[in-house]
Amino acid sequence: MNKNKITLSLAAALALGFSANTTAAGFQLAEYSATGLGRAFAGEAAMADNASAQFRNPALLSYLEGTQLSIGAIYVNPNVDIKGSATPHQANGNLTGASVNSNADDFAHGAVIPNFFLSHQLNDKWAVGLALATNYGMETELPGEFRGTQFGNEAMVKSVEINPNLAYQINDQWHIGGGVRYVLGEGHFGAVSSADTYNANRELVLKKGTTLKYMEGDDTAWGWQLGTVWQINDAHRIGLNYRSAVDFTLEGHAEGAAFRLKPGQQLPGSMDLTLPATAELSSFHQLSDKLAIHASFNWTDWSSFDKLSADINSIGLVDIKEENWEDNYRLAVGTTYQLNNKTVLRGGVAYDTSAVNDTNRTLTIPETDRLWLSTGVGYQWSERLTMDAGFTYIFAEEAPVNEPRNGIASDASSVPFGGTYQGNIQGNIWLVGIQANYRF
Repeated sequence: MNKNKITLSLAAALALGFSANTTAAGFQLAEYSATGLGRAFAGEAAMADNASAQFRNPALLSYLEGTQLSIGAIYVNPNVDIKGSATPHQANGNLTGASVNSNADDFAHGAVIPNFFLSHQLNDKWAVGLALATNYGMETELPGEFRGTQFGNEAMVKSVEINPNLAYQINDQWHIGGGVRYVLGEGHFGAVSSADTYNANRELVLKKGTTLKYMEGDDTAWGWQLGTVWQINDAHRIGLNYRSAVDFTLEGHAEGAAFRLKPGQQLPGSMDLTLPATAELSSFHQLSDKLAIHASFNWTDWSSFDKLSADINSIGLVDIKEENWEDNYRLAVGTTYQLNNKTVLRGGVAYDTSAVNDTNRTLTIPETDRLWLSTGVGYQWSERLTMDAGFTYIFAEEAPVNEPRNGIASDASSVPFGGTYQGNIQGNIWLVGIQANYRF
């Protein structure tokens, strides 16, 4: 695969893991700033703390004075397990009926998510900015002894956004903004047999661990975002932001016995992947000189993620994995308290709904509901420099995961290479972030 050098240099530190450890729904990443992390990202489209605000609403640039720089990182530590049992498959096409316990403990990857933001006020009406961050990323890798790898043993999506933005203040009440998004992405999906496979004559036809399906590729694509802020009065404002979908055709190669390829044989191919559109409605309310509350309602168009298909040279279009996801919603409420002239305290709670129901949950992306509890602090070190830190603990709801799923052809075709799997996903995630903000 011809990997983009920018993607590799910036995305190497992105938060990876399946959707219960990518901390928003699906393989979406919410972690764009430590400032927002400390309040569970509540009110983001209506709060202009520093230059990072442009990533969630470009209209907020028009609130920032002078030239400002924000740079930071968030560490994500997932602790997620799958526990269950597999029912092996016989050469005659039937299941043995005797289940075998099979678990995957702590198989999600921890990582660091970096970010960089720059803003500049051109005059009392116009402002520009630049964001380097990510909105999507995930990776799973199940251990070789796990008895469900025939349905998928690894999946990965990485993306990096280069996002210039422009904002304009129409009057005292209305601000608008927009930006283009140049997105670099790469991804792969794989499945291997979880048991030796025999024919009706008890002859070995496929060894355990043989690659059944593998497809990888990379691409670049364009997207956009638009936002507005309504400043109701000095104490209250509402923000709205929309980010477009980004359509990739990940070009790379395919391999695997399911494509009738010999071990090690590769064919050029591509795989379509859409990073879905999102929208956020936020409000901010300054209740007193010290206390403010803020909230966000987020929507993500995950129903656009219905399946993964590969277009392989000399073979044609092949279904890799059906997903059948549905739209996701997130509600967050937070508070900010100005303790003194140097210290600000933050807190928040959020609930993130799953982008998949119990019927369609899969082993490679076992998506589930999440509850966020967040706290953070900001400290003004000098007239120009402030530091922010945030911490979040996420409870991932326990949920069933069963494969094959009824009526899913890509699942049924995998059963002969290891049998069926029934289990539950459970776990938690904690995140800690730090950010420096400088005003020139």
